[in-house]
Amino acid sequence: MANASDTSAHRILVIDDDRKLCRLIRDYLEPMGYAVELAHTGPDGVERATTEPWQAVILDVMLPGLDGFEVLKRIRAKADVPVLMLTARGDEADRIVGLEIGADDYLPKTFSTRELLARLRAVTRRQGRTVKPGEEAPEEFVVGPLRVVPDTRTAVLSDQPISLTPVEFDLLASLARAKGRVRSREALLEECRDRNYDVFDRSIDVHISALRKKLGDDPKQPRFIRTYRGAGYMLINPDAP
Repeated sequence: MANASDTSAHRILVIDDDRKLCRLIRDYLEPMGYAVELAHTGPDGVERATTEPWQAVILDVMLPGLDGFEVLKRIRAKADVPVLMLTARGDEADRIVGLEIGADDYLPKTFSTRELLARLRAVTRRQGRTVKPGEEAPEEFVVGPLRVVPDTRTAVLSDQPISLTPVEFDLLASLARAKGRVRSREALLEECRDRNYDVFDRSIDVHISALRKKLGDDPKQPRFIRTYRGAGYMLINPDAP
């Protein structure tokens, strides 16, 4: 069983005032090798999430002190840790708000333990390996000042790293692989679903909008991501004539 002294690769923070549910999550995940720690108020959750290393944060929407949306805003201001939002309110409007703020995935409290584990593994999927002597350099895509490296899940714009959520990175990588060609919303949706993210039709546009903001892109005069109405999105080279 993991313990709290493990590295961030095994640590999960659950921020929820439902202590019974917290214990159930901990009892399920710890035999899987995770070290699960608990916070029961919004302020405590923000403090711990932003000052300690975690593999992921499981965050409830309804919290005392600060609600989950405000907690998420404060986490995102300081950290890019994957955040899985957990709520009793599962309607689409709540999910849109959470995704716009920076949640990586959304799960209603009616989840099964197997579903929780699958979603958790999806949002924490990282491939931060380094290249050893004799190995080939990792595949990368260069589009003007933008460089995307899928193997290490890194994106760099004008020599500055970009902090992306797992869904945003996968969308950018998909667009980068098809640079200069349109990727349909359906294709992007299926690609994200293959990774077990909770992505639905309208959320593709939300994630693309968030990605544009991080690229400093104006949707009316795009430098990187161009919308083709009724067709999809294309990653373009801003330096190309």
